[in-house]
Amino acid sequence: MECCRRATPGTPFLLLAFLLLSSRTARSEEDRDGLWDAWGPWSECSRTCGGGASYSLRRCLSSKSCEGRNIRYRTCSNVDCPPEAGDFRAQQCSAHNDVKYHGQFYEWLPVSNDPDNPCSLKCQAKGTALVVELAPKVLDGTRCYTESLDMCISGLCQIVGCDHQLGSTIKEDNCGVCNGDGSTCRLVRGQYKSQLTATKVDNTVVGIPYGSRHIRLVLKGPDHLYLETKTLQGAKGENSLSSTGIFLVDNSSVDFQKFPDKEILRMAGPLTADFIVKIRSSGPENSTVQFIFYQPIIHRWRETDFFPCSATCGGGYQLTSAECYDLRSNRVVADQYCQYYPENVKPKPKLQECNLDPCPARWEATPWTACSSSCGGGIQSRAVSCVEEDIQGHVSSAEEWKCMYTPKMPTVQPCNIFDCPKWLAQEWSPCTVTCGQGLRYRVVLCIDHREMHTGGCSPKTKPHIKEECIIPTPCYKPKEKLPVEAKLPWYKQAQEFEEGAAVSEEPSFVPEAWSACTVTCGVGTQVRTVRCQVLLSFSQSVADLPIDECGGPEPASQRPCYAGPCHGETPEVNLDETDGLLGGLQDFDQLYDWEYEGFTKCSESCGGGVQEAVVSCLNKQTREPADENLCVTSRRPPQLLKSCSLDPCPARWEIGKWSPCSLTCGVGLQTRDVFCSHLLSREINETVILADELCHQPKPTTVQACNRFNCPPAWYPAQWQPCSRTCGGGIQKREVLCKQRMADGSFLELPETFCSAPKPASQQACKKDDCPSEWLLSDWTECSTSCGEGTQTRSAVCRKVLKTGVSSIVNSSLCPPLPFSSSIRPCMLATCARPGRPSAKHSPHIAAARKVYIQTRRQRKLHFVVGGFAYLLPKTAVVLRCPTRRFRKPLITWEKDGQHLISSAHVTVAPFGYLKIHRLKPSDAGIYTCSAGPAREQFVIKLIGGNRKLVARPLSLRSEEEALAARKASPKEALQTHKHQNGIFSNGSKAEKRGLAADGGGRYDDLVSRLLEQGGWPAELLASWELQDSAERNASSEEDPNAEQALLRLPFTVVTEQQRLDDILRNLSQQPEELRDVYSKRLVAQLAQEIFRSHLEHQDALLQPSERRGPPVAVPPRKHVSGFSFSRILSPGEGGGGSRRPLRKPVIVRKISAAQQLSASEVVTHLGQTVALASGTLSVLLHCEAIGNPRPTISWARNGEEVQFSDRILLQPDDSLQILAPVEADVGFYTCNASNALGYDSVSIAITLAGKPLMKTSRETVINTEEPAITVDIGSTVKTVQGVNVTINCQVAGVPEAEVTWFRNKSKLGSPPPLHEGSLVLTAVSSLDQGLYSCRAANLHGELTESTELLILEPPHVPTRLDDIRALLSATGPNLPSVLTSPLGTQLVLDPGNSALLGCPVKGDPTPNITWFHGDQPVANVTGLMYHILAAGQILQVANLSGGSHRDFSCLAQNEAGTLVQKASLMIQDYWWSLDRPATCSASCGNRGVQQPRLRCLLNSTEVDPTHCAGKVRPAVQPIACNRRDCPSRWMVTSWSACTRSCGGGIQTRRVTCQKLKASGISTPVPSDMCTQLAKRPVDTQACNQQLCVEWAFSSWSQCSGPCIGPRLAVQHRQVFCQTLDGITLPSEQCSALPRPVSTQNCWSEACSVHWRVSLWTLCTATCGNYGFQSRRVECVHTRTNKAVPDHLCSWVPRPANWQRCNITPCENTECRDTTRYCEKVKQLKLCQLNQFKSRCCGTCAKA
Repeated sequence: MECCRRATPGTPFLLLAFLLLSSRTARSEEDRDGLWDAWGPWSECSRTCGGGASYSLRRCLSSKSCEGRNIRYRTCSNVDCPPEAGDFRAQQCSAHNDVKYHGQFYEWLPVSNDPDNPCSLKCQAKGTALVVELAPKVLDGTRCYTESLDMCISGLCQIVGCDHQLGSTIKEDNCGVCNGDGSTCRLVRGQYKSQLTATKVDNTVVGIPYGSRHIRLVLKGPDHLYLETKTLQGAKGENSLSSTGIFLVDNSSVDFQKFPDKEILRMAGPLTADFIVKIRSSGPENSTVQFIFYQPIIHRWRETDFFPCSATCGGGYQLTSAECYDLRSNRVVADQYCQYYPENVKPKPKLQECNLDPCPARWEATPWTACSSSCGGGIQSRAVSCVEEDIQGHVSSAEEWKCMYTPKMPTVQPCNIFDCPKWLAQEWSPCTVTCGQGLRYRVVLCIDHREMHTGGCSPKTKPHIKEECIIPTPCYKPKEKLPVEAKLPWYKQAQEFEEGAAVSEEPSFVPEAWSACTVTCGVGTQVRTVRCQVLLSFSQSVADLPIDECGGPEPASQRPCYAGPCHGETPEVNLDETDGLLGGLQDFDQLYDWEYEGFTKCSESCGGGVQEAVVSCLNKQTREPADENLCVTSRRPPQLLKSCSLDPCPARWEIGKWSPCSLTCGVGLQTRDVFCSHLLSREINETVILADELCHQPKPTTVQACNRFNCPPAWYPAQWQPCSRTCGGGIQKREVLCKQRMADGSFLELPETFCSAPKPASQQACKKDDCPSEWLLSDWTECSTSCGEGTQTRSAVCRKVLKTGVSSIVNSSLCPPLPFSSSIRPCMLATCARPGRPSAKHSPHIAAARKVYIQTRRQRKLHFVVGGFAYLLPKTAVVLRCPTRRFRKPLITWEKDGQHLISSAHVTVAPFGYLKIHRLKPSDAGIYTCSAGPAREQFVIKLIGGNRKLVARPLSLRSEEEALAARKASPKEALQTHKHQNGIFSNGSKAEKRGLAADGGGRYDDLVSRLLEQGGWPAELLASWELQDSAERNASSEEDPNAEQALLRLPFTVVTEQQRLDDILRNLSQQPEELRDVYSKRLVAQLAQEIFRSHLEHQDALLQPSERRGPPVAVPPRKHVSGFSFSRILSPGEGGGGSRRPLRKPVIVRKISAAQQLSASEVVTHLGQTVALASGTLSVLLHCEAIGNPRPTISWARNGEEVQFSDRILLQPDDSLQILAPVEADVGFYTCNASNALGYDSVSIAITLAGKPLMKTSRETVINTEEPAITVDIGSTVKTVQGVNVTINCQVAGVPEAEVTWFRNKSKLGSPPPLHEGSLVLTAVSSLDQGLYSCRAANLHGELTESTELLILEPPHVPTRLDDIRALLSATGPNLPSVLTSPLGTQLVLDPGNSALLGCPVKGDPTPNITWFHGDQPVANVTGLMYHILAAGQILQVANLSGGSHRDFSCLAQNEAGTLVQKASLMIQDYWWSLDRPATCSASCGNRGVQQPRLRCLLNSTEVDPTHCAGKVRPAVQPIACNRRDCPSRWMVTSWSACTRSCGGGIQTRRVTCQKLKASGISTPVPSDMCTQLAKRPVDTQACNQQLCVEWAFSSWSQCSGPCIGPRLAVQHRQVFCQTLDGITLPSEQCSALPRPVSTQNCWSEACSVHWRVSLWTLCTATCGNYGFQSRRVECVHTRTNKAVPDHLCSWVPRPANWQRCNITPCENTECRDTTRYCEKVKQLKLCQLNQFKSRCCGTCAKA
C-alpha cells in the first residue's frame, strides 16, 4: 500500500460548510466586480508523495450567477515516493480485491494509458483478459499516462510541466533537465557489426554509462542481446533477455521486444548502473546493432557560494566562482576535467555588495618624522588622531572618545639605536725588506653595526695604513735614506682601502664610476659624474640636490689616464732587474702606485662566501684611480681573499627534476622531490633537511598532469586472484578487458575486437610445489552408543599432493605424529533412561593375564592374552588378544617397541581387539602394547633358538657389546643387574610397567635361559629335544610323521604366574653371594624335574588327538609344582581324555593352635592365629596351605592392599610369608588368598604390637543402588538405597582377645543388635537407620574405635504434593501460562509469540541435578531458542514461541541413586485465512459492479491483523457480478480548451453531452432533457486568465560613480519597477512570475584606475630586543597621474602594512647601561616609563 494519505472524493463538499463560515480575505478588483468572495484556504494534498493535487474554493456573493470558476487547483507533494510505496493507480485497483465481481473475487491490476478516458479507473483481472472500469474517475493526483507528469483532477486530465505546475508546458530536455538546453549531455549514436570467431561466442556492442537516458538499440540478425551491469558500489550482474517484456535491471526499467528477425531494447533512464550490451552468437550470419542514447556529461561546472566579503565594514564586495564537480563520485575535481567537454560553459562570476554598515572610528597616525640621529640612537614622533570613514570612503576627524575602545598608538619612539660606523684595522703585513729598514701595510675598513663595510666614519680618526719597520739583520748595501717600498715577493697583505663616498643624511658629493680611458695606448683622459645627494631617512630613499647645497671641495670629474706604450706590449720584468726597472720608471713610480681599495661583494649571501681585495692603480698625489698600465706590473700586490657571509642560509625549498610521465597517454602524472633545506656551509657542502613548516614560502607543487590525450585501445588485465590451492599445483585467474583510457582519466570499456594486440592470458598455473605430507581424515563414525556416553572414530591415511596435482598415499612416518584425539573422541547423547539405575561412568579396563609362557615344542599357532611374557620357538603363529571392558574393540590400537603397528603381509591388526603374527622370526621379538583409550597393557615376546638358547633381538635398543655381556654374565651378576634395573621384585601392574619400561622386558631372561640349559632334564626329554633339533635341521617337523610321533612326549608349553618367578628371583637375590650360584643351579634343576614329572602325570589328558578348527583354548593345569603348570594350547575340539582327581574350589587349611616360637627370635604360626610382637622378635613366619584342583595360586595382602615384597618381607617357595626384623609398621591383618579357575578362599592372620587391640578397616566409599545386600569393613562410607541388608564387619584381634562394643551416633546401641561374628547386620535399612556406626575394641592393653557412616540414598521421584512447585511458578510469572512436566508427558496450548513457564517437580536425596532438553538436545545447544533457567533448574522459562505446531521439552533429574525423565509438550496455535460474506457492490449500475468476498485472518476464531497470515496460502477468491443494469442518464464533459488570452481575461470552452451507460458497458448519447431532469447542465464556457497583463520596466543606467570594485571597475545602478502594459505602476509582487531585470552592473571608470603606492621602509628602531619596528608611507595614487587620491578608491585591494616589527632577536648584553646617546633627552621628556626607552636608557633611567 502506498504510504501517502489521500483525500476522499467527497472532501470538497464536506469542507463547503466550513468555507462558507471562514473569514473573507481582501478582494481584488476583479473579485469585487464579479461579486466573488475571496478564495478559501488550500485543501490538504491528495497525496503525501509522488505529486498530488490541492484545491481552493470561493463562493458567489451575488444572487445571480457569477462569471468564472469557483474552484482552482495546484500541484503539491512533488517528492518521489519510496520504492515500497508502489504505483498509485495499482493501489486503487487493489482496493477492489475484496469486492466480488460477478460473484467472485479477482486480483486487479491497473490498465494504464487508456487513450479514450485516461482518468477512469480501468483494471484487469490477474491471469484473465477481463478488463473492467471499477470507478468513473481515479483519485486526484493520479498520472494520466505512465510516462507523463500530466495528472487527473476531478476525472479530467490536466497538463503538468516538469516544473510540477498545472498548465505548465515546460518540458525536460534530452538530458533530464527541466527547461534545460541539452548542454548537460551528449548524443551518442553508432552501429556495430558482429565479428564472431569459432572460439568466441559473444562480443561487447557498447558500454552505456551510469545516468544515460533515452537508450534505443535495434539488433538485426540471428544473434541475441544480453546485458551486464556494474553498480557504483562495484556489484556486478548479468541479465539474459530471453523473452519480450518489461524488466527491472538494477533499478532501471528495460523494455525488450523480441521478433523473429530482430530485437529492440529501450531504456528511458536515467540508468542507475553502468550497462554493457553484448551479443551472443546463435547462427553463422553476422548481425548489425544500431544504437542511440544520451550520455551525461559527468563533469560539470557548479557555481560556488559567495566568497567572504572584501571588507568587514564600510561597504565591500564578494564574488562567486565555479568549480568542476564529478556527478558519479559527488566530489570536486580539477578544472581540466570540465574543460574536456566543449559543451561545458563555465559560469561567469557574480558580484554583490556586502558589509555596508559604516566602520567604527579608528586611530589614524601620520608618518614618523625623520630620526633625530642617523646612528647611535635618536627620537622620532608623529601625530595620532581619531577619524571615521563613511560608506563613500571619505575620512573625517572625530572625537577621541569614539576611538577609546582600542589603545591609542604611541606618538614618540626611539630610532636608529644602532651603533655608528667605526674604523677597523686589519693585521700588519710582513716587512717589505729582509734586512735594515722597510715598510709594512694593513687594511683599514669602516664597519657599521652589521659588520658590513660602509661609509660614514670620520677621516680624522682613521688609523694610518703604512709604517716603517726595522729588521735587525744588517744589510751589506749602502743604507737607504728612505724606507724601501714593498716589492713583489712581500705583497702578502693589503694596502690601504680607499673608502668610497657614501650617501648620508647630510648633503654630500657622491661621484660615480670613472669612464673608460679615451685612448687605447698612451696618455688619455677619464671622466665621471659628481652629484650632490642626500639620504631621506624616513623613506630610505636618495634625493638629488643643487651643487651649491653640498659644502666642501667637489671631487674631480676628469683625470688623465695611461693606456700603455703604443709601440707594443709592456716587456716582462725580471726579478733580478727590479732595481733597474724601478730606476727607469722613476717618474711613474713617484706618481702612480698599486693600492687595495676594499673588497668585492661577497660571492654568496649566506652559507659562506669569498671576498677578494680590489687592487687599483692610484695617483699618489690626487688619490684618484689611474690606468693600470701607469703602475709597475711587477709591483702589483698579491691576491687577498677572506671569508664572508658565514651565517647559515635561511630555509628554502629545494626542487628536483620532474620524473618521466607515469603514462604515455590518457592523463599521467609527473612527480618531483620538493623538500625544505637549510645550507650550513658551502665550503664542506653541508646541508640539513628541515620540516616543511620551516619554509615560509608556498611549497612548489610536487605533482602535475602530463600526456593528456586519449590512448589507443589496449588490454587491461586485473590482479591475479589468489591461487586455488596453497601447494600441489593450482590455478589462478584474472579478468582481462579491452579498454580505452580517455584524456580525462576515465576508462571506456570496448568490444574485444577493438584491441589488436594478442590478449594476455587470463589463467595460469600456480603453487607448483609438492605439498608436505598430511593426514587425510575420514568423517566421524556415528556414536558407538544410542544413548549416554560413547565414542566416535575416524580413519587416517598419510597423503602427499604432488606438484602435478596428483595425490598419493605415502608411509605414515612421513606425516607428523597424529594425536590420539584426532582419531577418537567421546560423544554424549541423551542420558539412557533406566529408572533407579545410575549410569556408570568408568574408564576403559583391559583384563590382563600376568603369566610367563615357555614353549618347549613346536606348534602351528598359539593364543595369548596381553599382560605376560612368552618365550617361543620360531615359525610359530601367534594370536595376541586384548580383552577390554567399557571400550569398543575397533578402537583398540597396537604398538611394537613404541612404534604404531598397521596391518601387513606378516602382521595382521584385526578390528576385534587382537593381533596376529603369522610366522615368528627374530625381528618379531619385542614389547607389544595394546591401548584402549587411556588404558595400556604390554606383552613381551622372546625367541628360543637352536640348542635351546634365547635368540638375541636385532640391535635397536642396546648395542651388540651389551647383548654379549648380558649373555655371558654370571647368574650372580645377572641377578644383581636385575635388582638394580628393577628396584623391586614384587608383582603388580605398576611395578611391572616400570620394569618393562626400564629393562625392555628381559627380567626373566636369565632364569628362563638356565631352565632351558638345565642338564638335569630326564634323558627321554633331552632325546626328544635333540630329535626336534635334528628334525628342524633336515625338514619341517610338521611334514615328517615319524618326527611328529617321536616328539609327542614333549611338553607343549610351560605356564607360570609372573609373581612366582619374581619370588624365585627375590629369594635368589637374598642368598649369600658365595652360595647364590650353587643354590640357583639346584633350584633350577629341582624345578626341571618337577616340571617333567607333572607333564608325565597329565600326558594322557593333554595329548588326546582331536583336530578341530577354531580358536585354541587353554586347559587349566592339573598339578601345581612350585608355581609352574603345564598346559597345552588346544583347539576347541581338543580336551582331556580323563581325570584322576575331581575338580574343586580352593580351600585354605585352618589350624587351631597357638603360635609356635621356634627360638627366642623367630615366631612361626598358621592362619587364623594372632601374633603378638615382643621386643625380641626377629622373624615371623606365616604359613598358608591350600588345597584344590587345579592347584590354587597363593597371594598375600595386608589390610586389604597387596604385600610389597622387599629384602625384609619375603615370599618363601612354599608360599609362606616371612617378615624379618618386624617393626610397628608391620602391624595389621595379613590375608592369604588362594584362587584357581573355580573360585577363591581367604583367611587372615593378625599381627599386633604387644597384644594391643587391632581392627581391620577400610577407607573406601561404597555406593549401592542394585544389590539386595552389601558387606563392608568398618571405616568405610556406605551410600545405599532403602530396603538393602547392610553388614558392617568389625574384625578385631588382640592378646588377650578384645571385646567389641557397637555405637550409633556416639550412643551405645541399647538392644543387642543383630551380630554375626563381631559384624553388625542392619536389615532392610530405611532413612531411620541413617547415621554414624562405631565399633570399639578393648582389652587389657588398650582400646580402639573406628566408624562407618551410613547414608540412605533416595532416587529422583515425583513428589506426592505439587503445591510448592505451583506456588513457585505463580511467583515467577503471575501472568504467564505454565505447565508441569510428568513422566508420561503433559501438554500446553499457546498463542504464537507467547512465553511459557515449565516446572519440573522432583525430589530425591541428595538433591537431584536438573538438566532441560528440547527434543533430544540440551536447551543450551538449541540455536534461536530464547530461554531462562530459574529456581535452581526447577523452572524453564521459554520466550517468544513461534514456528512449528509442537515444541517437546523434557527435564532430566539425576543423583547418585538414579535418574528421572519428565516431559511436556507446548502446542503453538496457528493463523489461517477465512472467507467472509461478500462486500457491497462496487457499482450501482452499468457493467462494472462486482462483489468481492472478504478474506479475514483468524486465530482461534478471532480476527487479527492480516499481516499475521502473510505466509499462509490464501483461498481462491472469485468476484461476483452485481447491479448489472442500465444507469440513469448523466452529463459528460470534455477537458477545457486553452485560454484565448494569456492575461487580461480570456475564454475557454468544453463540450457537454448527455450520456446513458447501458448494462452492456456501452455509453450512448441521449437527449439533453433526460439529464436536465436529474442534474443541472454543467457550463461549457468560462472566463480565464483574468489577471492583469504586467511587465518589468526600468530606468536608464546611472553614471559609473559607484564604489570601485577592481582596476578601472566600478558599479552603476538603475531602477526596476513593475507596471501594466498601459504604464500603471504596480507592487513588485504582481510581476513576481516574470524574470526580474538586474538593477546593478559593473562599469568601467577612469577614477578607479588606482593602486597602492608604498615607500621604502625606515631603519629599524632597535638592533635587538622586542621593540624594534620600521614604517613606510602607504597611499592610494592614480595610475596615470601618479597623484594621491582618497584611500577608499583603493579599498578593492588589501591595503599594504605601513609598519612592521624588525630585529626581533634577544640582546646579548644584559648589563644595565645606556645603548644610545639620546638618553638625556629621554629623561627630559619623561619617557623612562615606556618599556622601549627603559631598556635602551637603562643607566640614565635608573638614576631618574
